[in-house]
Amino acid sequence: MRVLGIDPGLRNLGWGVIDVSGSRLSHVANGICHSSADEDLAQRLLSLFDQLTAVLKKYAPTSAAVEQTFVNKDGAGTLKLGQARGIAMLVPARAGLSIGEYAPNKVKKTIVGVGHADKRQIDHMVRLQLPGVEIAGPDAADALAIAMCHAHYSRSANQLDIALKRASR
Repeated sequence: MRVLGIDPGLRNLGWGVIDVSGSRLSHVANGICHSSADEDLAQRLLSLFDQLTAVLKKYAPTSAAVEQTFVNKDGAGTLKLGQARGIAMLVPARAGLSIGEYAPNKVKKTIVGVGHADKRQIDHMVRLQLPGVEIAGPDAADALAIAMCHAHYSRSANQLDIALKRASR
């Protein structure tokens, strides 16, 4: 399985691709899609769409995972983040991929062991689990963590399906 993890953001949309073989994870690529605050919102969203589509075409993931949006005090900022998240959901959906969605605290708890981990802790644990990885920045580290979280829960779901099939025989 090849997983594309996406950390939505209007200015910086992080992405990370990992390969999963059983319990083994390996880094494929990571990066950040940028949009300019000087452009209008529609152009920024189009730019993110085009950049993420290029990532998808280049690395051919078989599934995707996107971090859920948290609501903060800035309603306008939350709405803009939601629009960037729409792009993060649309691109893999358009390619026919299944998409897992994970709350930020669930990703942190899965990767770091603590639901309120900071960016440094996430970066550290991603580097431990993907030795030798060169991370493009904090948003890319978060995206790799999201992909790793998806790999963990996908494996668990698959094991449950296998056990249920065996039990029904």
